[in-house]
This record gives sequence, C-alpha cells and structure tokens, in this order.
Amino acid sequence: MSNPRVAHKLPDAPIPSPSKKRKYVVDLDREKAVGRKQAKKAVSSGENRLITNGLDHAFAKMDSFLLSDYVAQQVRRFGGDLSPVEMEDKYIPEKAFKDTSSWEKPRSLQNLPDYLEYFSMARGRPGSLSSSPSVSGAPHTIVVTSAGIRAANLTRALRKFQTKQSTVAKLFAKHIKLKDAITFVTKTRMGIAIGTPTRLIGLLNEGVLSLEKLQRLVVDCSHIDQKKRGILDMRELQIPLMELLNRQGLKERYTASEDKVDLLFY
Repeated sequence: MSNPRVAHKLPDAPIPSPSKKRKYVVDLDREKAVGRKQAKKAVSSGENRLITNGLDHAFAKMDSFLLSDYVAQQVRRFGGDLSPVEMEDKYIPEKAFKDTSSWEKPRSLQNLPDYLEYFSMARGRPGSLSSSPSVSGAPHTIVVTSAGIRAANLTRALRKFQTKQSTVAKLFAKHIKLKDAITFVTKTRMGIAIGTPTRLIGLLNEGVLSLEKLQRLVVDCSHIDQKKRGILDMRELQIPLMELLNRQGLKERYTASEDKVDLLFY
C-alpha cells in the first residue's frame, strides 16, 4: 500500500526583529534628513542650484519644511533693519505651505496649467479654474510674479481657463498704470489674477481687488532672470511679497479649516 501524500508547507518569510524594524525606520528618517540637507544646500548656494532654461529646479524638491526654512532665511537676509518682534511677524509657519514636491514635471510655463489642475483636483474642485465669482475683482486664484513681461507670459499660459464669464486677468505691465488697473478690476469678473507683489498690494489697498473668494495663492518662484535671480532673491520684490503673504485676513487662512487658502510655491 502506497504511503499517503504529505503536504509540505513552505517556510514563512522571516519576520524582522523589532530591532531591525527600528533600524529600517531610522534609515528612512536619515535618508529624508539627508535629502532635506541637500535641497537646503542647493537653494542656499548659487553654485549648487540646478538651473536650466530659466528655471531654478531646487524649489521642486522642497517640501513644506524646506520652503518655510528658506523663506525665513530670505526674511533674515533682507530684514536687517527689522526689530526681533517685527521679524518674527514676517515668518510664515511650516504648516502654511502646501507641499507640492510630489509634482514631477518641470515647473515651466507650459506645465503651469496642469499643475493648477492637479492641486485643484486634490482639493476636490476640479472644475473651478474656469469659473469666477459673480462679483468683479474677486479671483479664486492669484499668481504672484516678478515683472510685467513674466506676467504677460503667465497670462498666455493660463488662457485655457478663460471663458466669457471668467477672465484670466493680467494686472501689471509697463503700460498698465495703477489707475488703469483699478478701472479694469472694478468692472471685470476674473477667475485668475496675475501681478507683481507691489501692484497686487496697491489694488488691495484701493479696495478694488478682493480676497473674499480666494482659494489659492501661487508664488512664481522657480522662474529666474538672466542674473539667476528669482522673486525671493531681490530685495525690491521679496519685501513686498512678504508683506502680501503676511497680509491680515490672508495669513490666517493658510491654516484654517474653513475658507482655507492654499499657499503654493511653483
């Protein structure tokens, strides 16, 4: 009589000991820390910044922690005449910055519409970019940039979101004076507004540009000029930019549970 078959059980995969698990976690933490240090070094040193085609690619690798740290570094750089209390008021907390380091495409003009759609969808409002509030001068998206020519290029790149009821509005150019911009904003429904920090502040102070319907504020930080300077590298731009980002009634909304404004650095 033949022997019955005996089922052979495959050996279980070895279970790592608690000490090995802890080591694995520590290694991951160490890897993240090294990555942070490398990214921080890249933006702190012009020699180590990866710059191609007018883009500083270091910002693409920066998470909320690194963005907060770098912005604070630039506040200290240009805020030498500020008191410690005044300087403290200029800082923006880490949790205010939306982490967009998962976005893998280059942060070029051509990719900006996809970037906005991606993070708009992440917020659960995929169709909102082509809409606008029923009132004039109350955009859902503001893009802050460095100069008039750049504002014109950004406006063209985002024109796909323009409709008859929702304008992609360029608020600054050499030939557009503040009084002309005031007239334009007063009578225009806009979904996306694009301008320099000083022009945006001027329109806000005049009471014609409203932040009431704002959902996202995008800083055009990866773009650099021929001297390899971005919006955070020039005193005449960095100071009004920080004034805008820290504006009362706006700064609180970066971390609010309701009526939240996403702060994105592109």
